[in-house]
Amino acid sequence: MKRLILLAGLACVAALPLRAQEAVTDFILDNGMQVVVVEDHRAPVVMHMVWYRAGSADEPAGQSGIAHFLEHLMFKQTENLAPGEFSEVVAAQGGQDNAFTSYDYTAYYQRVAADRLELMMQMESDRMVNLRLTESDILTERDVIIEERNQRTENSAGALFREQRMAAQYINHRYGIPIIGWRHEMEQLDMDAALGFYEDYYAPNNAILIVAGDVYPDDVRALAEKYYGVIPANPDLKPRARPQEPPQTSARRMVFHDARVAQEYVTRSYLAPERDAGDQREAAALTLLAALLGDGPTAVLPKELQFGTRQALYASAFYSGTALDDTTFGLVIVPSQGVSLQEAEDAMDATVAQFMLDGVDADHLKRLKMQLRASQIYARDDADAVGNRYGQALTSGLTVQDVQDWPDILQSITEEEILAAAERVFDIDKSVTGWLRRPAEEASQ
Repeated sequence: MKRLILLAGLACVAALPLRAQEAVTDFILDNGMQVVVVEDHRAPVVMHMVWYRAGSADEPAGQSGIAHFLEHLMFKQTENLAPGEFSEVVAAQGGQDNAFTSYDYTAYYQRVAADRLELMMQMESDRMVNLRLTESDILTERDVIIEERNQRTENSAGALFREQRMAAQYINHRYGIPIIGWRHEMEQLDMDAALGFYEDYYAPNNAILIVAGDVYPDDVRALAEKYYGVIPANPDLKPRARPQEPPQTSARRMVFHDARVAQEYVTRSYLAPERDAGDQREAAALTLLAALLGDGPTAVLPKELQFGTRQALYASAFYSGTALDDTTFGLVIVPSQGVSLQEAEDAMDATVAQFMLDGVDADHLKRLKMQLRASQIYARDDADAVGNRYGQALTSGLTVQDVQDWPDILQSITEEEILAAAERVFDIDKSVTGWLRRPAEEASQ
């Protein structure tokens, strides 16, 4: 009975028009700042976000980590706010604020009561142009980000392994450089580097304002023009030009040894296309391929290797197409006790090869699409998720129309498109296969 109710609920969800449930308005201010308003009047709260089209992949050579470093420094003083006052004001209003840096963007956000939106715009627009730094700020926050690297990367065998794999995957592109930075370069970051990045990229014509929640477009436009619209555009802003990948013509393999490894595993990543504006079908096919192979106990890899042959404790596939440049498609297998890494890798490859021979299970794909549609609808209850979805897409070269089209594109992808995308992405010459293991004398083989 529970299963019948669930299936009936999913069937109702599948019939819902996705686009009709999201009221989106976007416009450009005279200084070039893009504004996106997503209305949701169910609760009197708002998410206010400013996204800069500048992430770690836009950093000057030799200054890895400067985008993330500047993110920290943005919480220092401005011409109008004392050190730490920004977050103190947000907290006093009962709100939350934070920021994050990725390869393609840096974003700052506040979640507050809807009637506090104007105050958030006033403060955020202030630090877009009025940041004031001291040498003490530089020294203090540089120690903070180095300690952050110690905790998140140096103290984690898995994180160090991933860092080395990404460096091997990207021969020339800056996606191969860690977002937090290489330690030896982080130690040299200074005032000039921070202000240089700030002056180059923190400008309204390089920013996207996203307001999601209990707001009306006309009200947001008036406030945006009042606070952001008066900031001059940066006339020297350059197009995003990054070193691109040359043809990858040789498979790469690596073994990473670390005495702290509790569970050895195998992973392989392939260079893969990203979502492109007006052309998202390939990325949609790869999104569904990753889900068919690795999403849940009925997916191909877990079903065969975890619950079938019992050769794996865990097996999955991963793909995220929201990137400005070529991304990756990944496979991973954690072997069961007594199964060697080579045996695990062979089993993973054999399972994928059999999938390519058998083709896509039509019923599995239908269920998967239904689940995706349901999750996309439910995600609209979360203003944070809505803001992130638009922000990540727009800073990665997509448009509002692309974001709105994406759910329907996913639903329209055929079995043949998925297999064709799989044939193209599973090119061993564009892959990195990595083994994470204990030192040789301790390893399982």
